[in-house]
Amino acid sequence: MKKLLLFTLTIFYPAILLAQTENKSSNTTGATMLPTNDIVKNISLAPNTHTFYIFIQKTDLSRTYTSRGPITIFVPVDDGYNNMPAGKFDSLAKPAHIWELTDLVTYHAIAGQFKAKDIQKRINRGKGMAIFTTLSGGKLFAKIDSNSNIVLIDGSGGKSTISQFDIKQNNGIVHLVNKVLIPKKKLI
Repeated sequence: MKKLLLFTLTIFYPAILLAQTENKSSNTTGATMLPTNDIVKNISLAPNTHTFYIFIQKTDLSRTYTSRGPITIFVPVDDGYNNMPAGKFDSLAKPAHIWELTDLVTYHAIAGQFKAKDIQKRINRGKGMAIFTTLSGGKLFAKIDSNSNIVLIDGSGGKSTISQFDIKQNNGIVHLVNKVLIPKKKLI
C-alpha cells in the first residue's frame, strides 16, 4: 500500500505543480515578456519590474543579463521592496553602496536554466530543501510550502514566494518573486 501511495504521489505531484505553474504564468507580466527578447529587455518592458531594471542599470550588469546564458533570475515585483528594512532601499540608491547593490542584484540569479519543475526536482532530491549558488556566490534555499508554492529562503532568513513561473527569455528563465532576496552580509 505504501509503495502504491508513493508511486501515485511521484506521478501526480509534479502535475499539480505544473498546473499551478501554468496558471501563474498567464498574468499580464508574462504577456509583456517575449521569449525572443533577453532578460534585460523583458524586465524593462514589464509593468511591475521597473525597480529591478533600474538596479541592473545602476550596477552596470546589463551585459551579464543580456549574455548568452542561460541564466535563471528571480525578479522581485515592485511591491516586493516594501519588506526591506527601514532605510535599506534608500541607501542602496547611493553611489557609496554600489557594491552592496551589485551583490543584491547578482544574488537574484543562478547560472543555468531552472524551470519550476527543475527546482521542484532539486527540492525532492534534497528531501525538502534545495540549495542554489547565486551569481554573487551566496547560497539561496528553496522549499515547497503547505500551499504547494515554491518558497525561496535568502541568506538573511527572509522568505519570498515565486508568484509567476517559467517566463521564457532567449537567454534563460525569469521567475517573479513577491519579496526582495537579501544576501547574507559578507565580512571583508
